[in-house]
Amino acid sequence: MDQKYEALFTPWKIGNVEIKNRIVMCPMGGTSLFGWFELGGCHFDKEAAKLFMERAKNNVGLIIPGIAPLRDTFWGKWLWQNPKMFEELKVFMDEIHKTGAKVFIQLTAGMGRSWAITELVAPLHKNKFTRAILKPILDTSHELASPSPQPSRWAHDIECPEMTVQQIHEIIEAFAKTAKLCRDAGVDGVEVHAVHEGYLLDQFAIEFFNKRTDDYGGSFENRYRFAAEVVRAIKEACGADYPVSLRYSVESKMKGFCEGAMPGEEYTEVGRAMPESERAAKYLQDAGYDMLNADNGTYDSWYWAHPPMYMPQNCNLEDVAHIKKFVDIPVVCAGRMEPEVGAKAVADGLIDGVGVARQFLVDPEWVTKLIEERIEDIKPCICCHAGCFNFSSSKGHANTQDLTDTMGLARCALNPETMQSKKYYIAPAKKAKKIAVVGGGIGGMEAAILLAKRGHSVTLYEKSDKLGGVFIAAATPSFKEKDRELIAWYNREIKKYPVEIRLNTEVKDISSLGADEVIIATGATPNRIPVKGADMGVEAIDFLLGNKTVGDNVVVVGGGLTGCEIAYELYLQGKKPAIIEMQDDLITAKGICLANTSFLRDFFKTNKVPVYLETSLKEITESGVTVADKNGKETEIKADSVILSVGYRPAPLAPKAKNVHIIGDASKVGNLRTVIWQAWNVAMKI
Repeated sequence: MDQKYEALFTPWKIGNVEIKNRIVMCPMGGTSLFGWFELGGCHFDKEAAKLFMERAKNNVGLIIPGIAPLRDTFWGKWLWQNPKMFEELKVFMDEIHKTGAKVFIQLTAGMGRSWAITELVAPLHKNKFTRAILKPILDTSHELASPSPQPSRWAHDIECPEMTVQQIHEIIEAFAKTAKLCRDAGVDGVEVHAVHEGYLLDQFAIEFFNKRTDDYGGSFENRYRFAAEVVRAIKEACGADYPVSLRYSVESKMKGFCEGAMPGEEYTEVGRAMPESERAAKYLQDAGYDMLNADNGTYDSWYWAHPPMYMPQNCNLEDVAHIKKFVDIPVVCAGRMEPEVGAKAVADGLIDGVGVARQFLVDPEWVTKLIEERIEDIKPCICCHAGCFNFSSSKGHANTQDLTDTMGLARCALNPETMQSKKYYIAPAKKAKKIAVVGGGIGGMEAAILLAKRGHSVTLYEKSDKLGGVFIAAATPSFKEKDRELIAWYNREIKKYPVEIRLNTEVKDISSLGADEVIIATGATPNRIPVKGADMGVEAIDFLLGNKTVGDNVVVVGGGLTGCEIAYELYLQGKKPAIIEMQDDLITAKGICLANTSFLRDFFKTNKVPVYLETSLKEITESGVTVADKNGKETEIKADSVILSVGYRPAPLAPKAKNVHIIGDASKVGNLRTVIWQAWNVAMKI
């Protein structure tokens, strides 16, 4: 093992429990051992158990599964009323302890205003009649209950009801009873979720959200009373030496309702600022918590707790290291943590553990590869959230996530096997065939690798001189370092398998390939908009590849994800972008996580980047563009250059046939998740 990582592999203690190394697999929604959003009620989740067992066998020190609601989302049964589930948990704990890993179960009081109510459920809640009918199955008022009446984070026209004192006491009792069942099942500790990320306990702690006048509102002690009473109840039920961690946000990074603060920005904190956090960390330690599992942010500044690729790596380390000075208990830091930086922080005594989450979804063996000095073999997480946590929202819309995604969090765009092992797996081919893959983008490479693993003879044809396809262009912005690492990973990985790669080979007639089966992965081509002067516009892909340069003042036509990322990159380059978008908000497509989209929206707002919504392009001229608003009023916007980012259309080489399979953007324009999962859907069946 490289010496620079040695500090990560030293033992430490949380209370009396020794952890073999400093790597903590942090909780992620959908990885609860008690299931997630289960229509039939919670149960021991064997898929999650399999996920954790594989990571435990690959040298993780501490595993914290995703949130387990104390009360079932559906049917309203309390977890402690399900003893069979804890009997199965005990069997699992006996097995996982053989690996040397430890497990803390994370229990949640709830989400309150942060409950990601969906477009499907929101109208049912708004209607008193349907809300009453739905209540025995899904009690939306209970899920939305908050410290004080206030708008939902996701549906601003829904007012969350105030939680009663009786409900608070029921939750505290449930924490104690459930924690005792966990202890009796051999679980090494529990984590309380959370004075963190703007979830329910955090809403009680933050004055901005808590307007109560009883014992749970007002003063500092009253606002943190709920969290303090939870840990005291757990200790009383389980014993003073039973470890209890707290998921904790050092600072809220909030400027206002649904408005976060940018990294490095000077602003007025309306949530928990550092002076209060210094006091709160010590207060919560004294109440009985044995560890702080820390980062930053709330759902109003979600990109701090779930940092997309736009956020700096190790973005929370400075704040978490600061708060450690005010407590005597261990402190873990999460948020795009790099192993080398985390190891140095541990060695320097700045933190005690390094929290990593999504990287475990992409590559279950990454810690083992780190130990064995196989760094280049680690498949990188690109922080896309497309599979693991794609709660999406735009102006006037609640969570637009598909129901299948709501029920299937913690999957991975880059690794279909994650939390889907029954659907996606590698099995030897019943009959080895000669397969031609046309197109060397991510989809083509993924299909070729999987087919070769299954025993087929594979030839990959790529018309250019390199592999990567359109993702090469997508990976060019300065903040896409992980995308570039992914392309490099694929180029190395595909060479490990008997795949014949033919670069600079354009296929025009698939019948000439002499293959038993052909996979078409030829991607998509840019849309063209029928406006005067369109030929003076620069296609997004030409800008990204550096084929065409632009001036200082640039109009970006199209406020989808690609257009917004281009505008962001232009700003980082010191240019002055403006965005034109026909919809009433930026990035309105489903499946793009609000943590990602809210960063870009907040960035443009903070830095006063002009955004013209509900606006259409009429003409591109030598001096800029002419646009029209929703009422037809035309305006001229001066610009040196115009970049067109108005989407793509599939460009399959050949039509689908019995032995011809079309995948990725050549079938339907999507993202890496759709490309890779579809490659598996096809390659598994050949």
